[in-house]
This record gives sequence, C-alpha cells and structure tokens, in this order.
Amino acid sequence: MRDIVIATGNEGKINDFKHIFKDYNVIGIKSLLPDFDVEETGTTFEQNAALKAEHGSKLLNKIVISDDSGLEVDALNNAPGVYSARYSGEGATDASNLQLVLDNMKDKEDRRARFVCVIAVSIPGEATQTFRGEVEGELLYEPKGENGFGYDPIFYIANQGKTTAQMTGEEKAQISHRGKAIQKMLDSGII
Repeated sequence: MRDIVIATGNEGKINDFKHIFKDYNVIGIKSLLPDFDVEETGTTFEQNAALKAEHGSKLLNKIVISDDSGLEVDALNNAPGVYSARYSGEGATDASNLQLVLDNMKDKEDRRARFVCVIAVSIPGEATQTFRGEVEGELLYEPKGENGFGYDPIFYIANQGKTTAQMTGEEKAQISHRGKAIQKMLDSGII
C-alpha cells in the first residue's frame, strides 16, 4: 500500500482522507514532523493549501498533499471562508466557531451555504497543482448529528435529507467538497 502524506494535524480531516483514499496508507504530517506548522497567510483556499503542501514537501522531500477548506455563507458575504477554523478568534474551537455562525445567522432568512475544499499537491521539483471541490447546502438553526467535525452539524444537504454530521464517513466521502476535490486530483493522474 502506497503512503500518502497529508499536511494537516486535524484528525477530522485525516479521517476524511482515510475514507476517500482507501487504497493508500494515509499519514498525517505531524506523525513525521511533530512541530509542523504553517501560518495561513493566503487570502484564498488555493493559496493556503499550496503554502502547507509546499512547506511539507520541502521539509520531507516527498509528495505532500494539503487542503484548505471552509464554509462560505451567502448571507455573511461568504464568511467565514478561509477563516473558518479560526472564525471565533484566538483559541477558536469547532464549538465556538459553529456557535458564532449560528449567532450571526439568527435573523437571516437566506440560509444558503457551501463547503469549499482546495487540494494542493506539491511534488519536489514540480509546480504545485490545486483542485477545487464544492458542495452546496443550507444552514440549520441548531446542530444535528454526532459525526464529522467543524460546521458539519449545521450543514444540511437537502437531497440527502440530513446534515453532514448525520452521515457516515463513507456517505460523506461520496458527496463532500473534499471528496470532489480529491476525485479531481485523482482524475488528473498527478499521483
């Protein structure tokens, strides 16, 4: 089984990758580089994903895959966007971020939102490539479901009839923004 290094320490993301990359041994970069940390200074998902993948690839001299992903809410001018993981400020948690979105949406009728994921692949000596996936949904008024992470408990997908936190890992992998971006990457033949 081939190894694939993912430039994240986020266990939720690593689990998502494991459900999608069934034929690979998925390795979170922190198991190889415990102090790995990249400041996400980009203003787009593409820029932040590339920063992480390129830094990890340079340190390991291996192919490294990274993603940058987040929630875009129409009524909040696409916030939290690239700031999704730190939306509620320093020391942000999934719970505090989710609550801030709910608070900011309490009087909004337009509940449309999307999850966006950009996968960056950095191969030593080659230009970094990025692949974007999105899934459309709407925000609920209160969390439902115990699976997933982040904003999954309030992200409802009508044609599935449930939130992404109510889906199994396999169900989510088939329709998710991350799954779509990874499929584009696999279809490209880059790895």
